[in-house]
Amino acid sequence: MILPRYHIGPSLIAGAGQGLFLDEPVARGRLITAPDAIPRVYTFDEIHAMPDARELLPATVRWFEDRYTVTPEWPDECYINHAFAPSGLWHLGFVFAAADLSPGTEVTVDYRHLLAPGQEEEFRDARTGEAIVGFDWRESLRASTAALAALLA
Repeated sequence: MILPRYHIGPSLIAGAGQGLFLDEPVARGRLITAPDAIPRVYTFDEIHAMPDARELLPATVRWFEDRYTVTPEWPDECYINHAFAPSGLWHLGFVFAAADLSPGTEVTVDYRHLLAPGQEEEFRDARTGEAIVGFDWRESLRASTAALAALLA
């Protein structure tokens, strides 16, 4: 569920395709997206055992610990692209505004929170050229919790 008004358009990130853009201002620390309509979560091993696992991996997102959502229908939340210096903070499936965001801002998150530990994206960070490699769960939770506490302070 995307809370502010938004639109999907060509991403400002080279090679990213489409992106999700805000149509209204969003204050620092406010929710941009919240999980909804998630019928089930899977372990990474369960996803890899599926006959169409290779096609499903791009639609797989870590939600918590070793549990992942799979959304092959690509809802609009899937147009949130990666950045190491993102406009949004991913925390337990929620995306919070990492700063005061103006209309026209492309919503991005750090994909390292969404990937399995050690899982590497098939593409590199467009700005730095660095590999995007999934954080360990505890590292992800610690970092996103600290960042959220700082946003709300």
